[in-house]
Amino acid sequence: MINERNFKQTTLHFVHLKMSTSSEKILVAFDFDHTLVDENSDIEIIKLCPGGKVPADLKHQWKKTGWIPYMGAIFEYLHENSVTESDMKNIIANIPFTPGMSDLLEYLRNSCFEVIIISDSNSVFINTALEQKGFKDVVDKVYTNPAHYDENGLLKIAFYHFQDWCDLSTENMCKGHILEEHIRQSDSKYRYVLYVGDGINDFCPALKLKETDYVFPRENYSLWEALIKPDEGEGSDKGQPAVQAQIVNWSSGLEIREVCKKLCEEKFHESCNL
Repeated sequence: MINERNFKQTTLHFVHLKMSTSSEKILVAFDFDHTLVDENSDIEIIKLCPGGKVPADLKHQWKKTGWIPYMGAIFEYLHENSVTESDMKNIIANIPFTPGMSDLLEYLRNSCFEVIIISDSNSVFINTALEQKGFKDVVDKVYTNPAHYDENGLLKIAFYHFQDWCDLSTENMCKGHILEEHIRQSDSKYRYVLYVGDGINDFCPALKLKETDYVFPRENYSLWEALIKPDEGEGSDKGQPAVQAQIVNWSSGLEIREVCKKLCEEKFHESCNL
């Protein structure tokens, strides 16, 4: 089993083709599962298990070890049952984007924007999806759990980092910390920061946003529930500050695109039509 504590923090950097004469940008940060793509990529891969079922002795492992070691064990089980890299790639490539998300990403090619992904999926799945859909060049950086196929064709996965400072996050990924570090280390200045997500692990980065920023929770998902019911959500009775950013619910990427277009045109005083 992989010892996640020994893995160093890994950042995937996808070079893109957008050019801009200004260092000031609008930063748009995305989750991946149930945000960019309309399913959970891990769950879709698990369906490749023989008979579509996980063995009983493996099924409850994640409760003991956590999700990332559990998925490492799943990948080993799939490999033992002759599931190939090609089989897995086909599954990921055929997961549809969420409604309107392709249109949104196409719009974000505009030089006003810098696009990053912060996801608890893994680098192989995200890279496969972006390549298949033709949007790898739109994304500037991907922060996720590093993964690779070894010489035997076994997919191996590790922690993005090990953290013990954030009770809102899993030990392998604090998305709020990642977002803050990206902003701190960037050569660009961000007029606005927009965060698009769906899950409760997107609550921490939402707390890092300012009043002028935007958080986009997907309607009827756990982040949305936490934000519309603050007395019951992750920030309740835990000493957490309230989310300061403007909250815009979404069910289609087209709704997010309209906000992006408005911010680009009003604040950068230029046409943001491609």
